[in-house]
Amino acid sequence: MVGVTGAASGMGRLLVQRLATPEGSIRAREVIAIDGEFADLRDVTWRIADVCDPALVWRLDGIDVLVHTADDRSLETRPARRRRHNILAAQTVLTAAAAAGVPRVVLVTSTMVYGAAPDNPVPLPENSTRVSDNGEGLMGDFAEVEELAERARRAHPGLTVTVVRPAPLVGPDLDTLLSRHFSAPRLLTVKGHEQHWQFCHQDDLTSALAFCALHGVTGSDGVVAVAAEGSLSQSEVEEIAGMKHFEVAANLAFGAVRRLHQARITPAAAGEIKFLVYPCVVDCASLREAGWKPEHDNESALGVLLESRDGKHAIAGRTLGRKEVTITAAGAAGAAAAAIGTAAAIRHLRKRGRS
Repeated sequence: MVGVTGAASGMGRLLVQRLATPEGSIRAREVIAIDGEFADLRDVTWRIADVCDPALVWRLDGIDVLVHTADDRSLETRPARRRRHNILAAQTVLTAAAAAGVPRVVLVTSTMVYGAAPDNPVPLPENSTRVSDNGEGLMGDFAEVEELAERARRAHPGLTVTVVRPAPLVGPDLDTLLSRHFSAPRLLTVKGHEQHWQFCHQDDLTSALAFCALHGVTGSDGVVAVAAEGSLSQSEVEEIAGMKHFEVAANLAFGAVRRLHQARITPAAAGEIKFLVYPCVVDCASLREAGWKPEHDNESALGVLLESRDGKHAIAGRTLGRKEVTITAAGAAGAAAAAIGTAAAIRHLRKRGRS
């Protein structure tokens, strides 16, 4: 019996649909959909519960493996509020599962916890050391969730906790820092460093989560990475996307984004921008050795990402309205220049509004 939190929407909904649909060996005997509300999904058993409420323990009876997808990854949620929800939800799920006697819990974080750095090997081993990060970006959320997983393993020896780390996700309806990066006039690059891109289609993450839940894949040290095989170079990405890059010094790129973020003009923290200019490519050894393969390669995943950006404009992680696009269009020769131009444009619009 497989339980899925956050089953009414997003990744949880996709996972429940996959688990409940006959597809070779990827089918659960019974699927328990856990959320605060019902959704129009068939062939599942619904249990209404709040993943941040300790009373969740009473809704986990009989579950063999619990997959937790009820996290918040929205760029629009205030970082402090998002952090509180993500940490409390993961903590409640782990504690309730241990108390209810659930043997296994699967948490979903991100390959962001490996950190993006100019000297990263390509690819990184799956069991590479996690980078410590206390910033307010999503990377900090994921790092804290993984710390909770480590504590749960020590505190509850009977509980197996698997952490699944997907590469940057792409999908038709996903609004992420990555999708906004490719909605900019040009791609930001840092002088003297070559970027390597690796993606994970949301359908592949869904498939991998189902595979881990039903086949008991736990990975080395409880960690499983999910991504398309290999990577694309910066030049390959530009050719596929039909885009050009704008090269700036690292201190200019990160300094501009830091100021925009501090002014709450862009949701992107300087630390998160590193993943757009420095490599973080992972070898997904555990799933490959267990017999799982992604359906999408990096090129096809990039194609999905490019299709999803149609009609959207963004700079430095901030979605632009029509007025902002018009004001910044003339100065949008490069991503860093456009970011600075956006700040000036927004200040101009605010002053006009006040006057």
